[in-house]
Amino acid sequence: MAEAADELSTPLGQNTLGRTRRFRLPFTAMQALAVLLGLVLVGFAGVALFNDNPLGGEPMARVTLRNPPPAATDDKHAPAGQTAEPAVKSVAKAPAAASDAKTVTIIDGSSGKRQDVVIGAGDPAEKADGDSPPVAMTGIDPRLLEKSRYGMIPAVADGLKPFTVYAAEADRTKAARMPVVAIVVAGLGVGAAKTTDAIMKLPPAVTLAFTPYGADPGKLAERARTQRHEILLQIPMEPFDYPDNDPGPQTLLTTLSSEQNLDRLYWHLSRLQGYAGIANFMGARFVATDPVMQPIVREAAKRGLSFFDDGSTPRSVAQTLSAGQSLPFAKADFAIDAVPTSAEIDRALVKLETIAKERGTAVGVASALPVSIERLGAWLKTLDSKGIMLVPLTTAMLKSKSG
Repeated sequence: MAEAADELSTPLGQNTLGRTRRFRLPFTAMQALAVLLGLVLVGFAGVALFNDNPLGGEPMARVTLRNPPPAATDDKHAPAGQTAEPAVKSVAKAPAAASDAKTVTIIDGSSGKRQDVVIGAGDPAEKADGDSPPVAMTGIDPRLLEKSRYGMIPAVADGLKPFTVYAAEADRTKAARMPVVAIVVAGLGVGAAKTTDAIMKLPPAVTLAFTPYGADPGKLAERARTQRHEILLQIPMEPFDYPDNDPGPQTLLTTLSSEQNLDRLYWHLSRLQGYAGIANFMGARFVATDPVMQPIVREAAKRGLSFFDDGSTPRSVAQTLSAGQSLPFAKADFAIDAVPTSAEIDRALVKLETIAKERGTAVGVASALPVSIERLGAWLKTLDSKGIMLVPLTTAMLKSKSG
């Protein structure tokens, strides 16, 4: 009984030896954390093993790489004894051209500024192939088109020439009796905003010259023709400081053979339709080099075009070669916005008036700078009162030839 009493009197939690009982967990906190981390690692391993996309959750971007348009092979890249294949073939043998979009950096010939532009695949001329006709464009005579491996290019047919068919309307009888001025706004097609300003803000008698670059030069050129502007196609040619000063892809070079330059010419000719002639885009070295210019001038004459020299080099042989091929020709007297300020442009326009009155015909070239468009628009409204007639470039060419 005494022993039982002792046990009853023992405090709860003590054994008979007087030690305190302690409650213990079956594992420690560190062990629990280790088990938890192990479960997390097993989960990640399962995702990596059984997920089809091991990069799932990572930020990604998808891009599409496209091949650039076919280009003529340069001499330095061509196998020994081999030159570029001529671009014009029969319809049955002409392969379809690859014309995927491509972004390139070119230099604006009027301002010298570098600009990234997209050479697109939207031009109808590039989409033509041997199995389907080219997309119809307003006022384009299908008889004056010939198939090349790059698309449709100008041709002479049934006694018709692009120079006469696509020349803007003008009163040539009146032009023969009075001083005339022709204005060419060049460098269009790159930059839709400035091109649209030139198309819409200048009178139809102003001739517009398009480069072969831009997302869709054919569409802008067609809009210009819809507004009754006469258009030219500018052909990129080698300047003296090439390649530091690079007109753009497919530039005609003095180091290439005539076959290679003609191949590049055909690429440019296919970029848009409905032009009355071609013009140099930069090209001070090229237009001054007789051997490389001869095939280009001969080809322009063969295809019923004209040639406009922007007057950037006094050593140009274009006029002499054009005369030898009976090719309609004109050369700019000067650039009216060489100094792009209102005062200098106005001074240049007065000088152009003087040349027209003294010689009968004057030709000015300008870029599509906002200040140039604004000063030209204001000046052109004053010509009637001064006894001077604004005419398209083709009319000035014909007057100079008849004179």
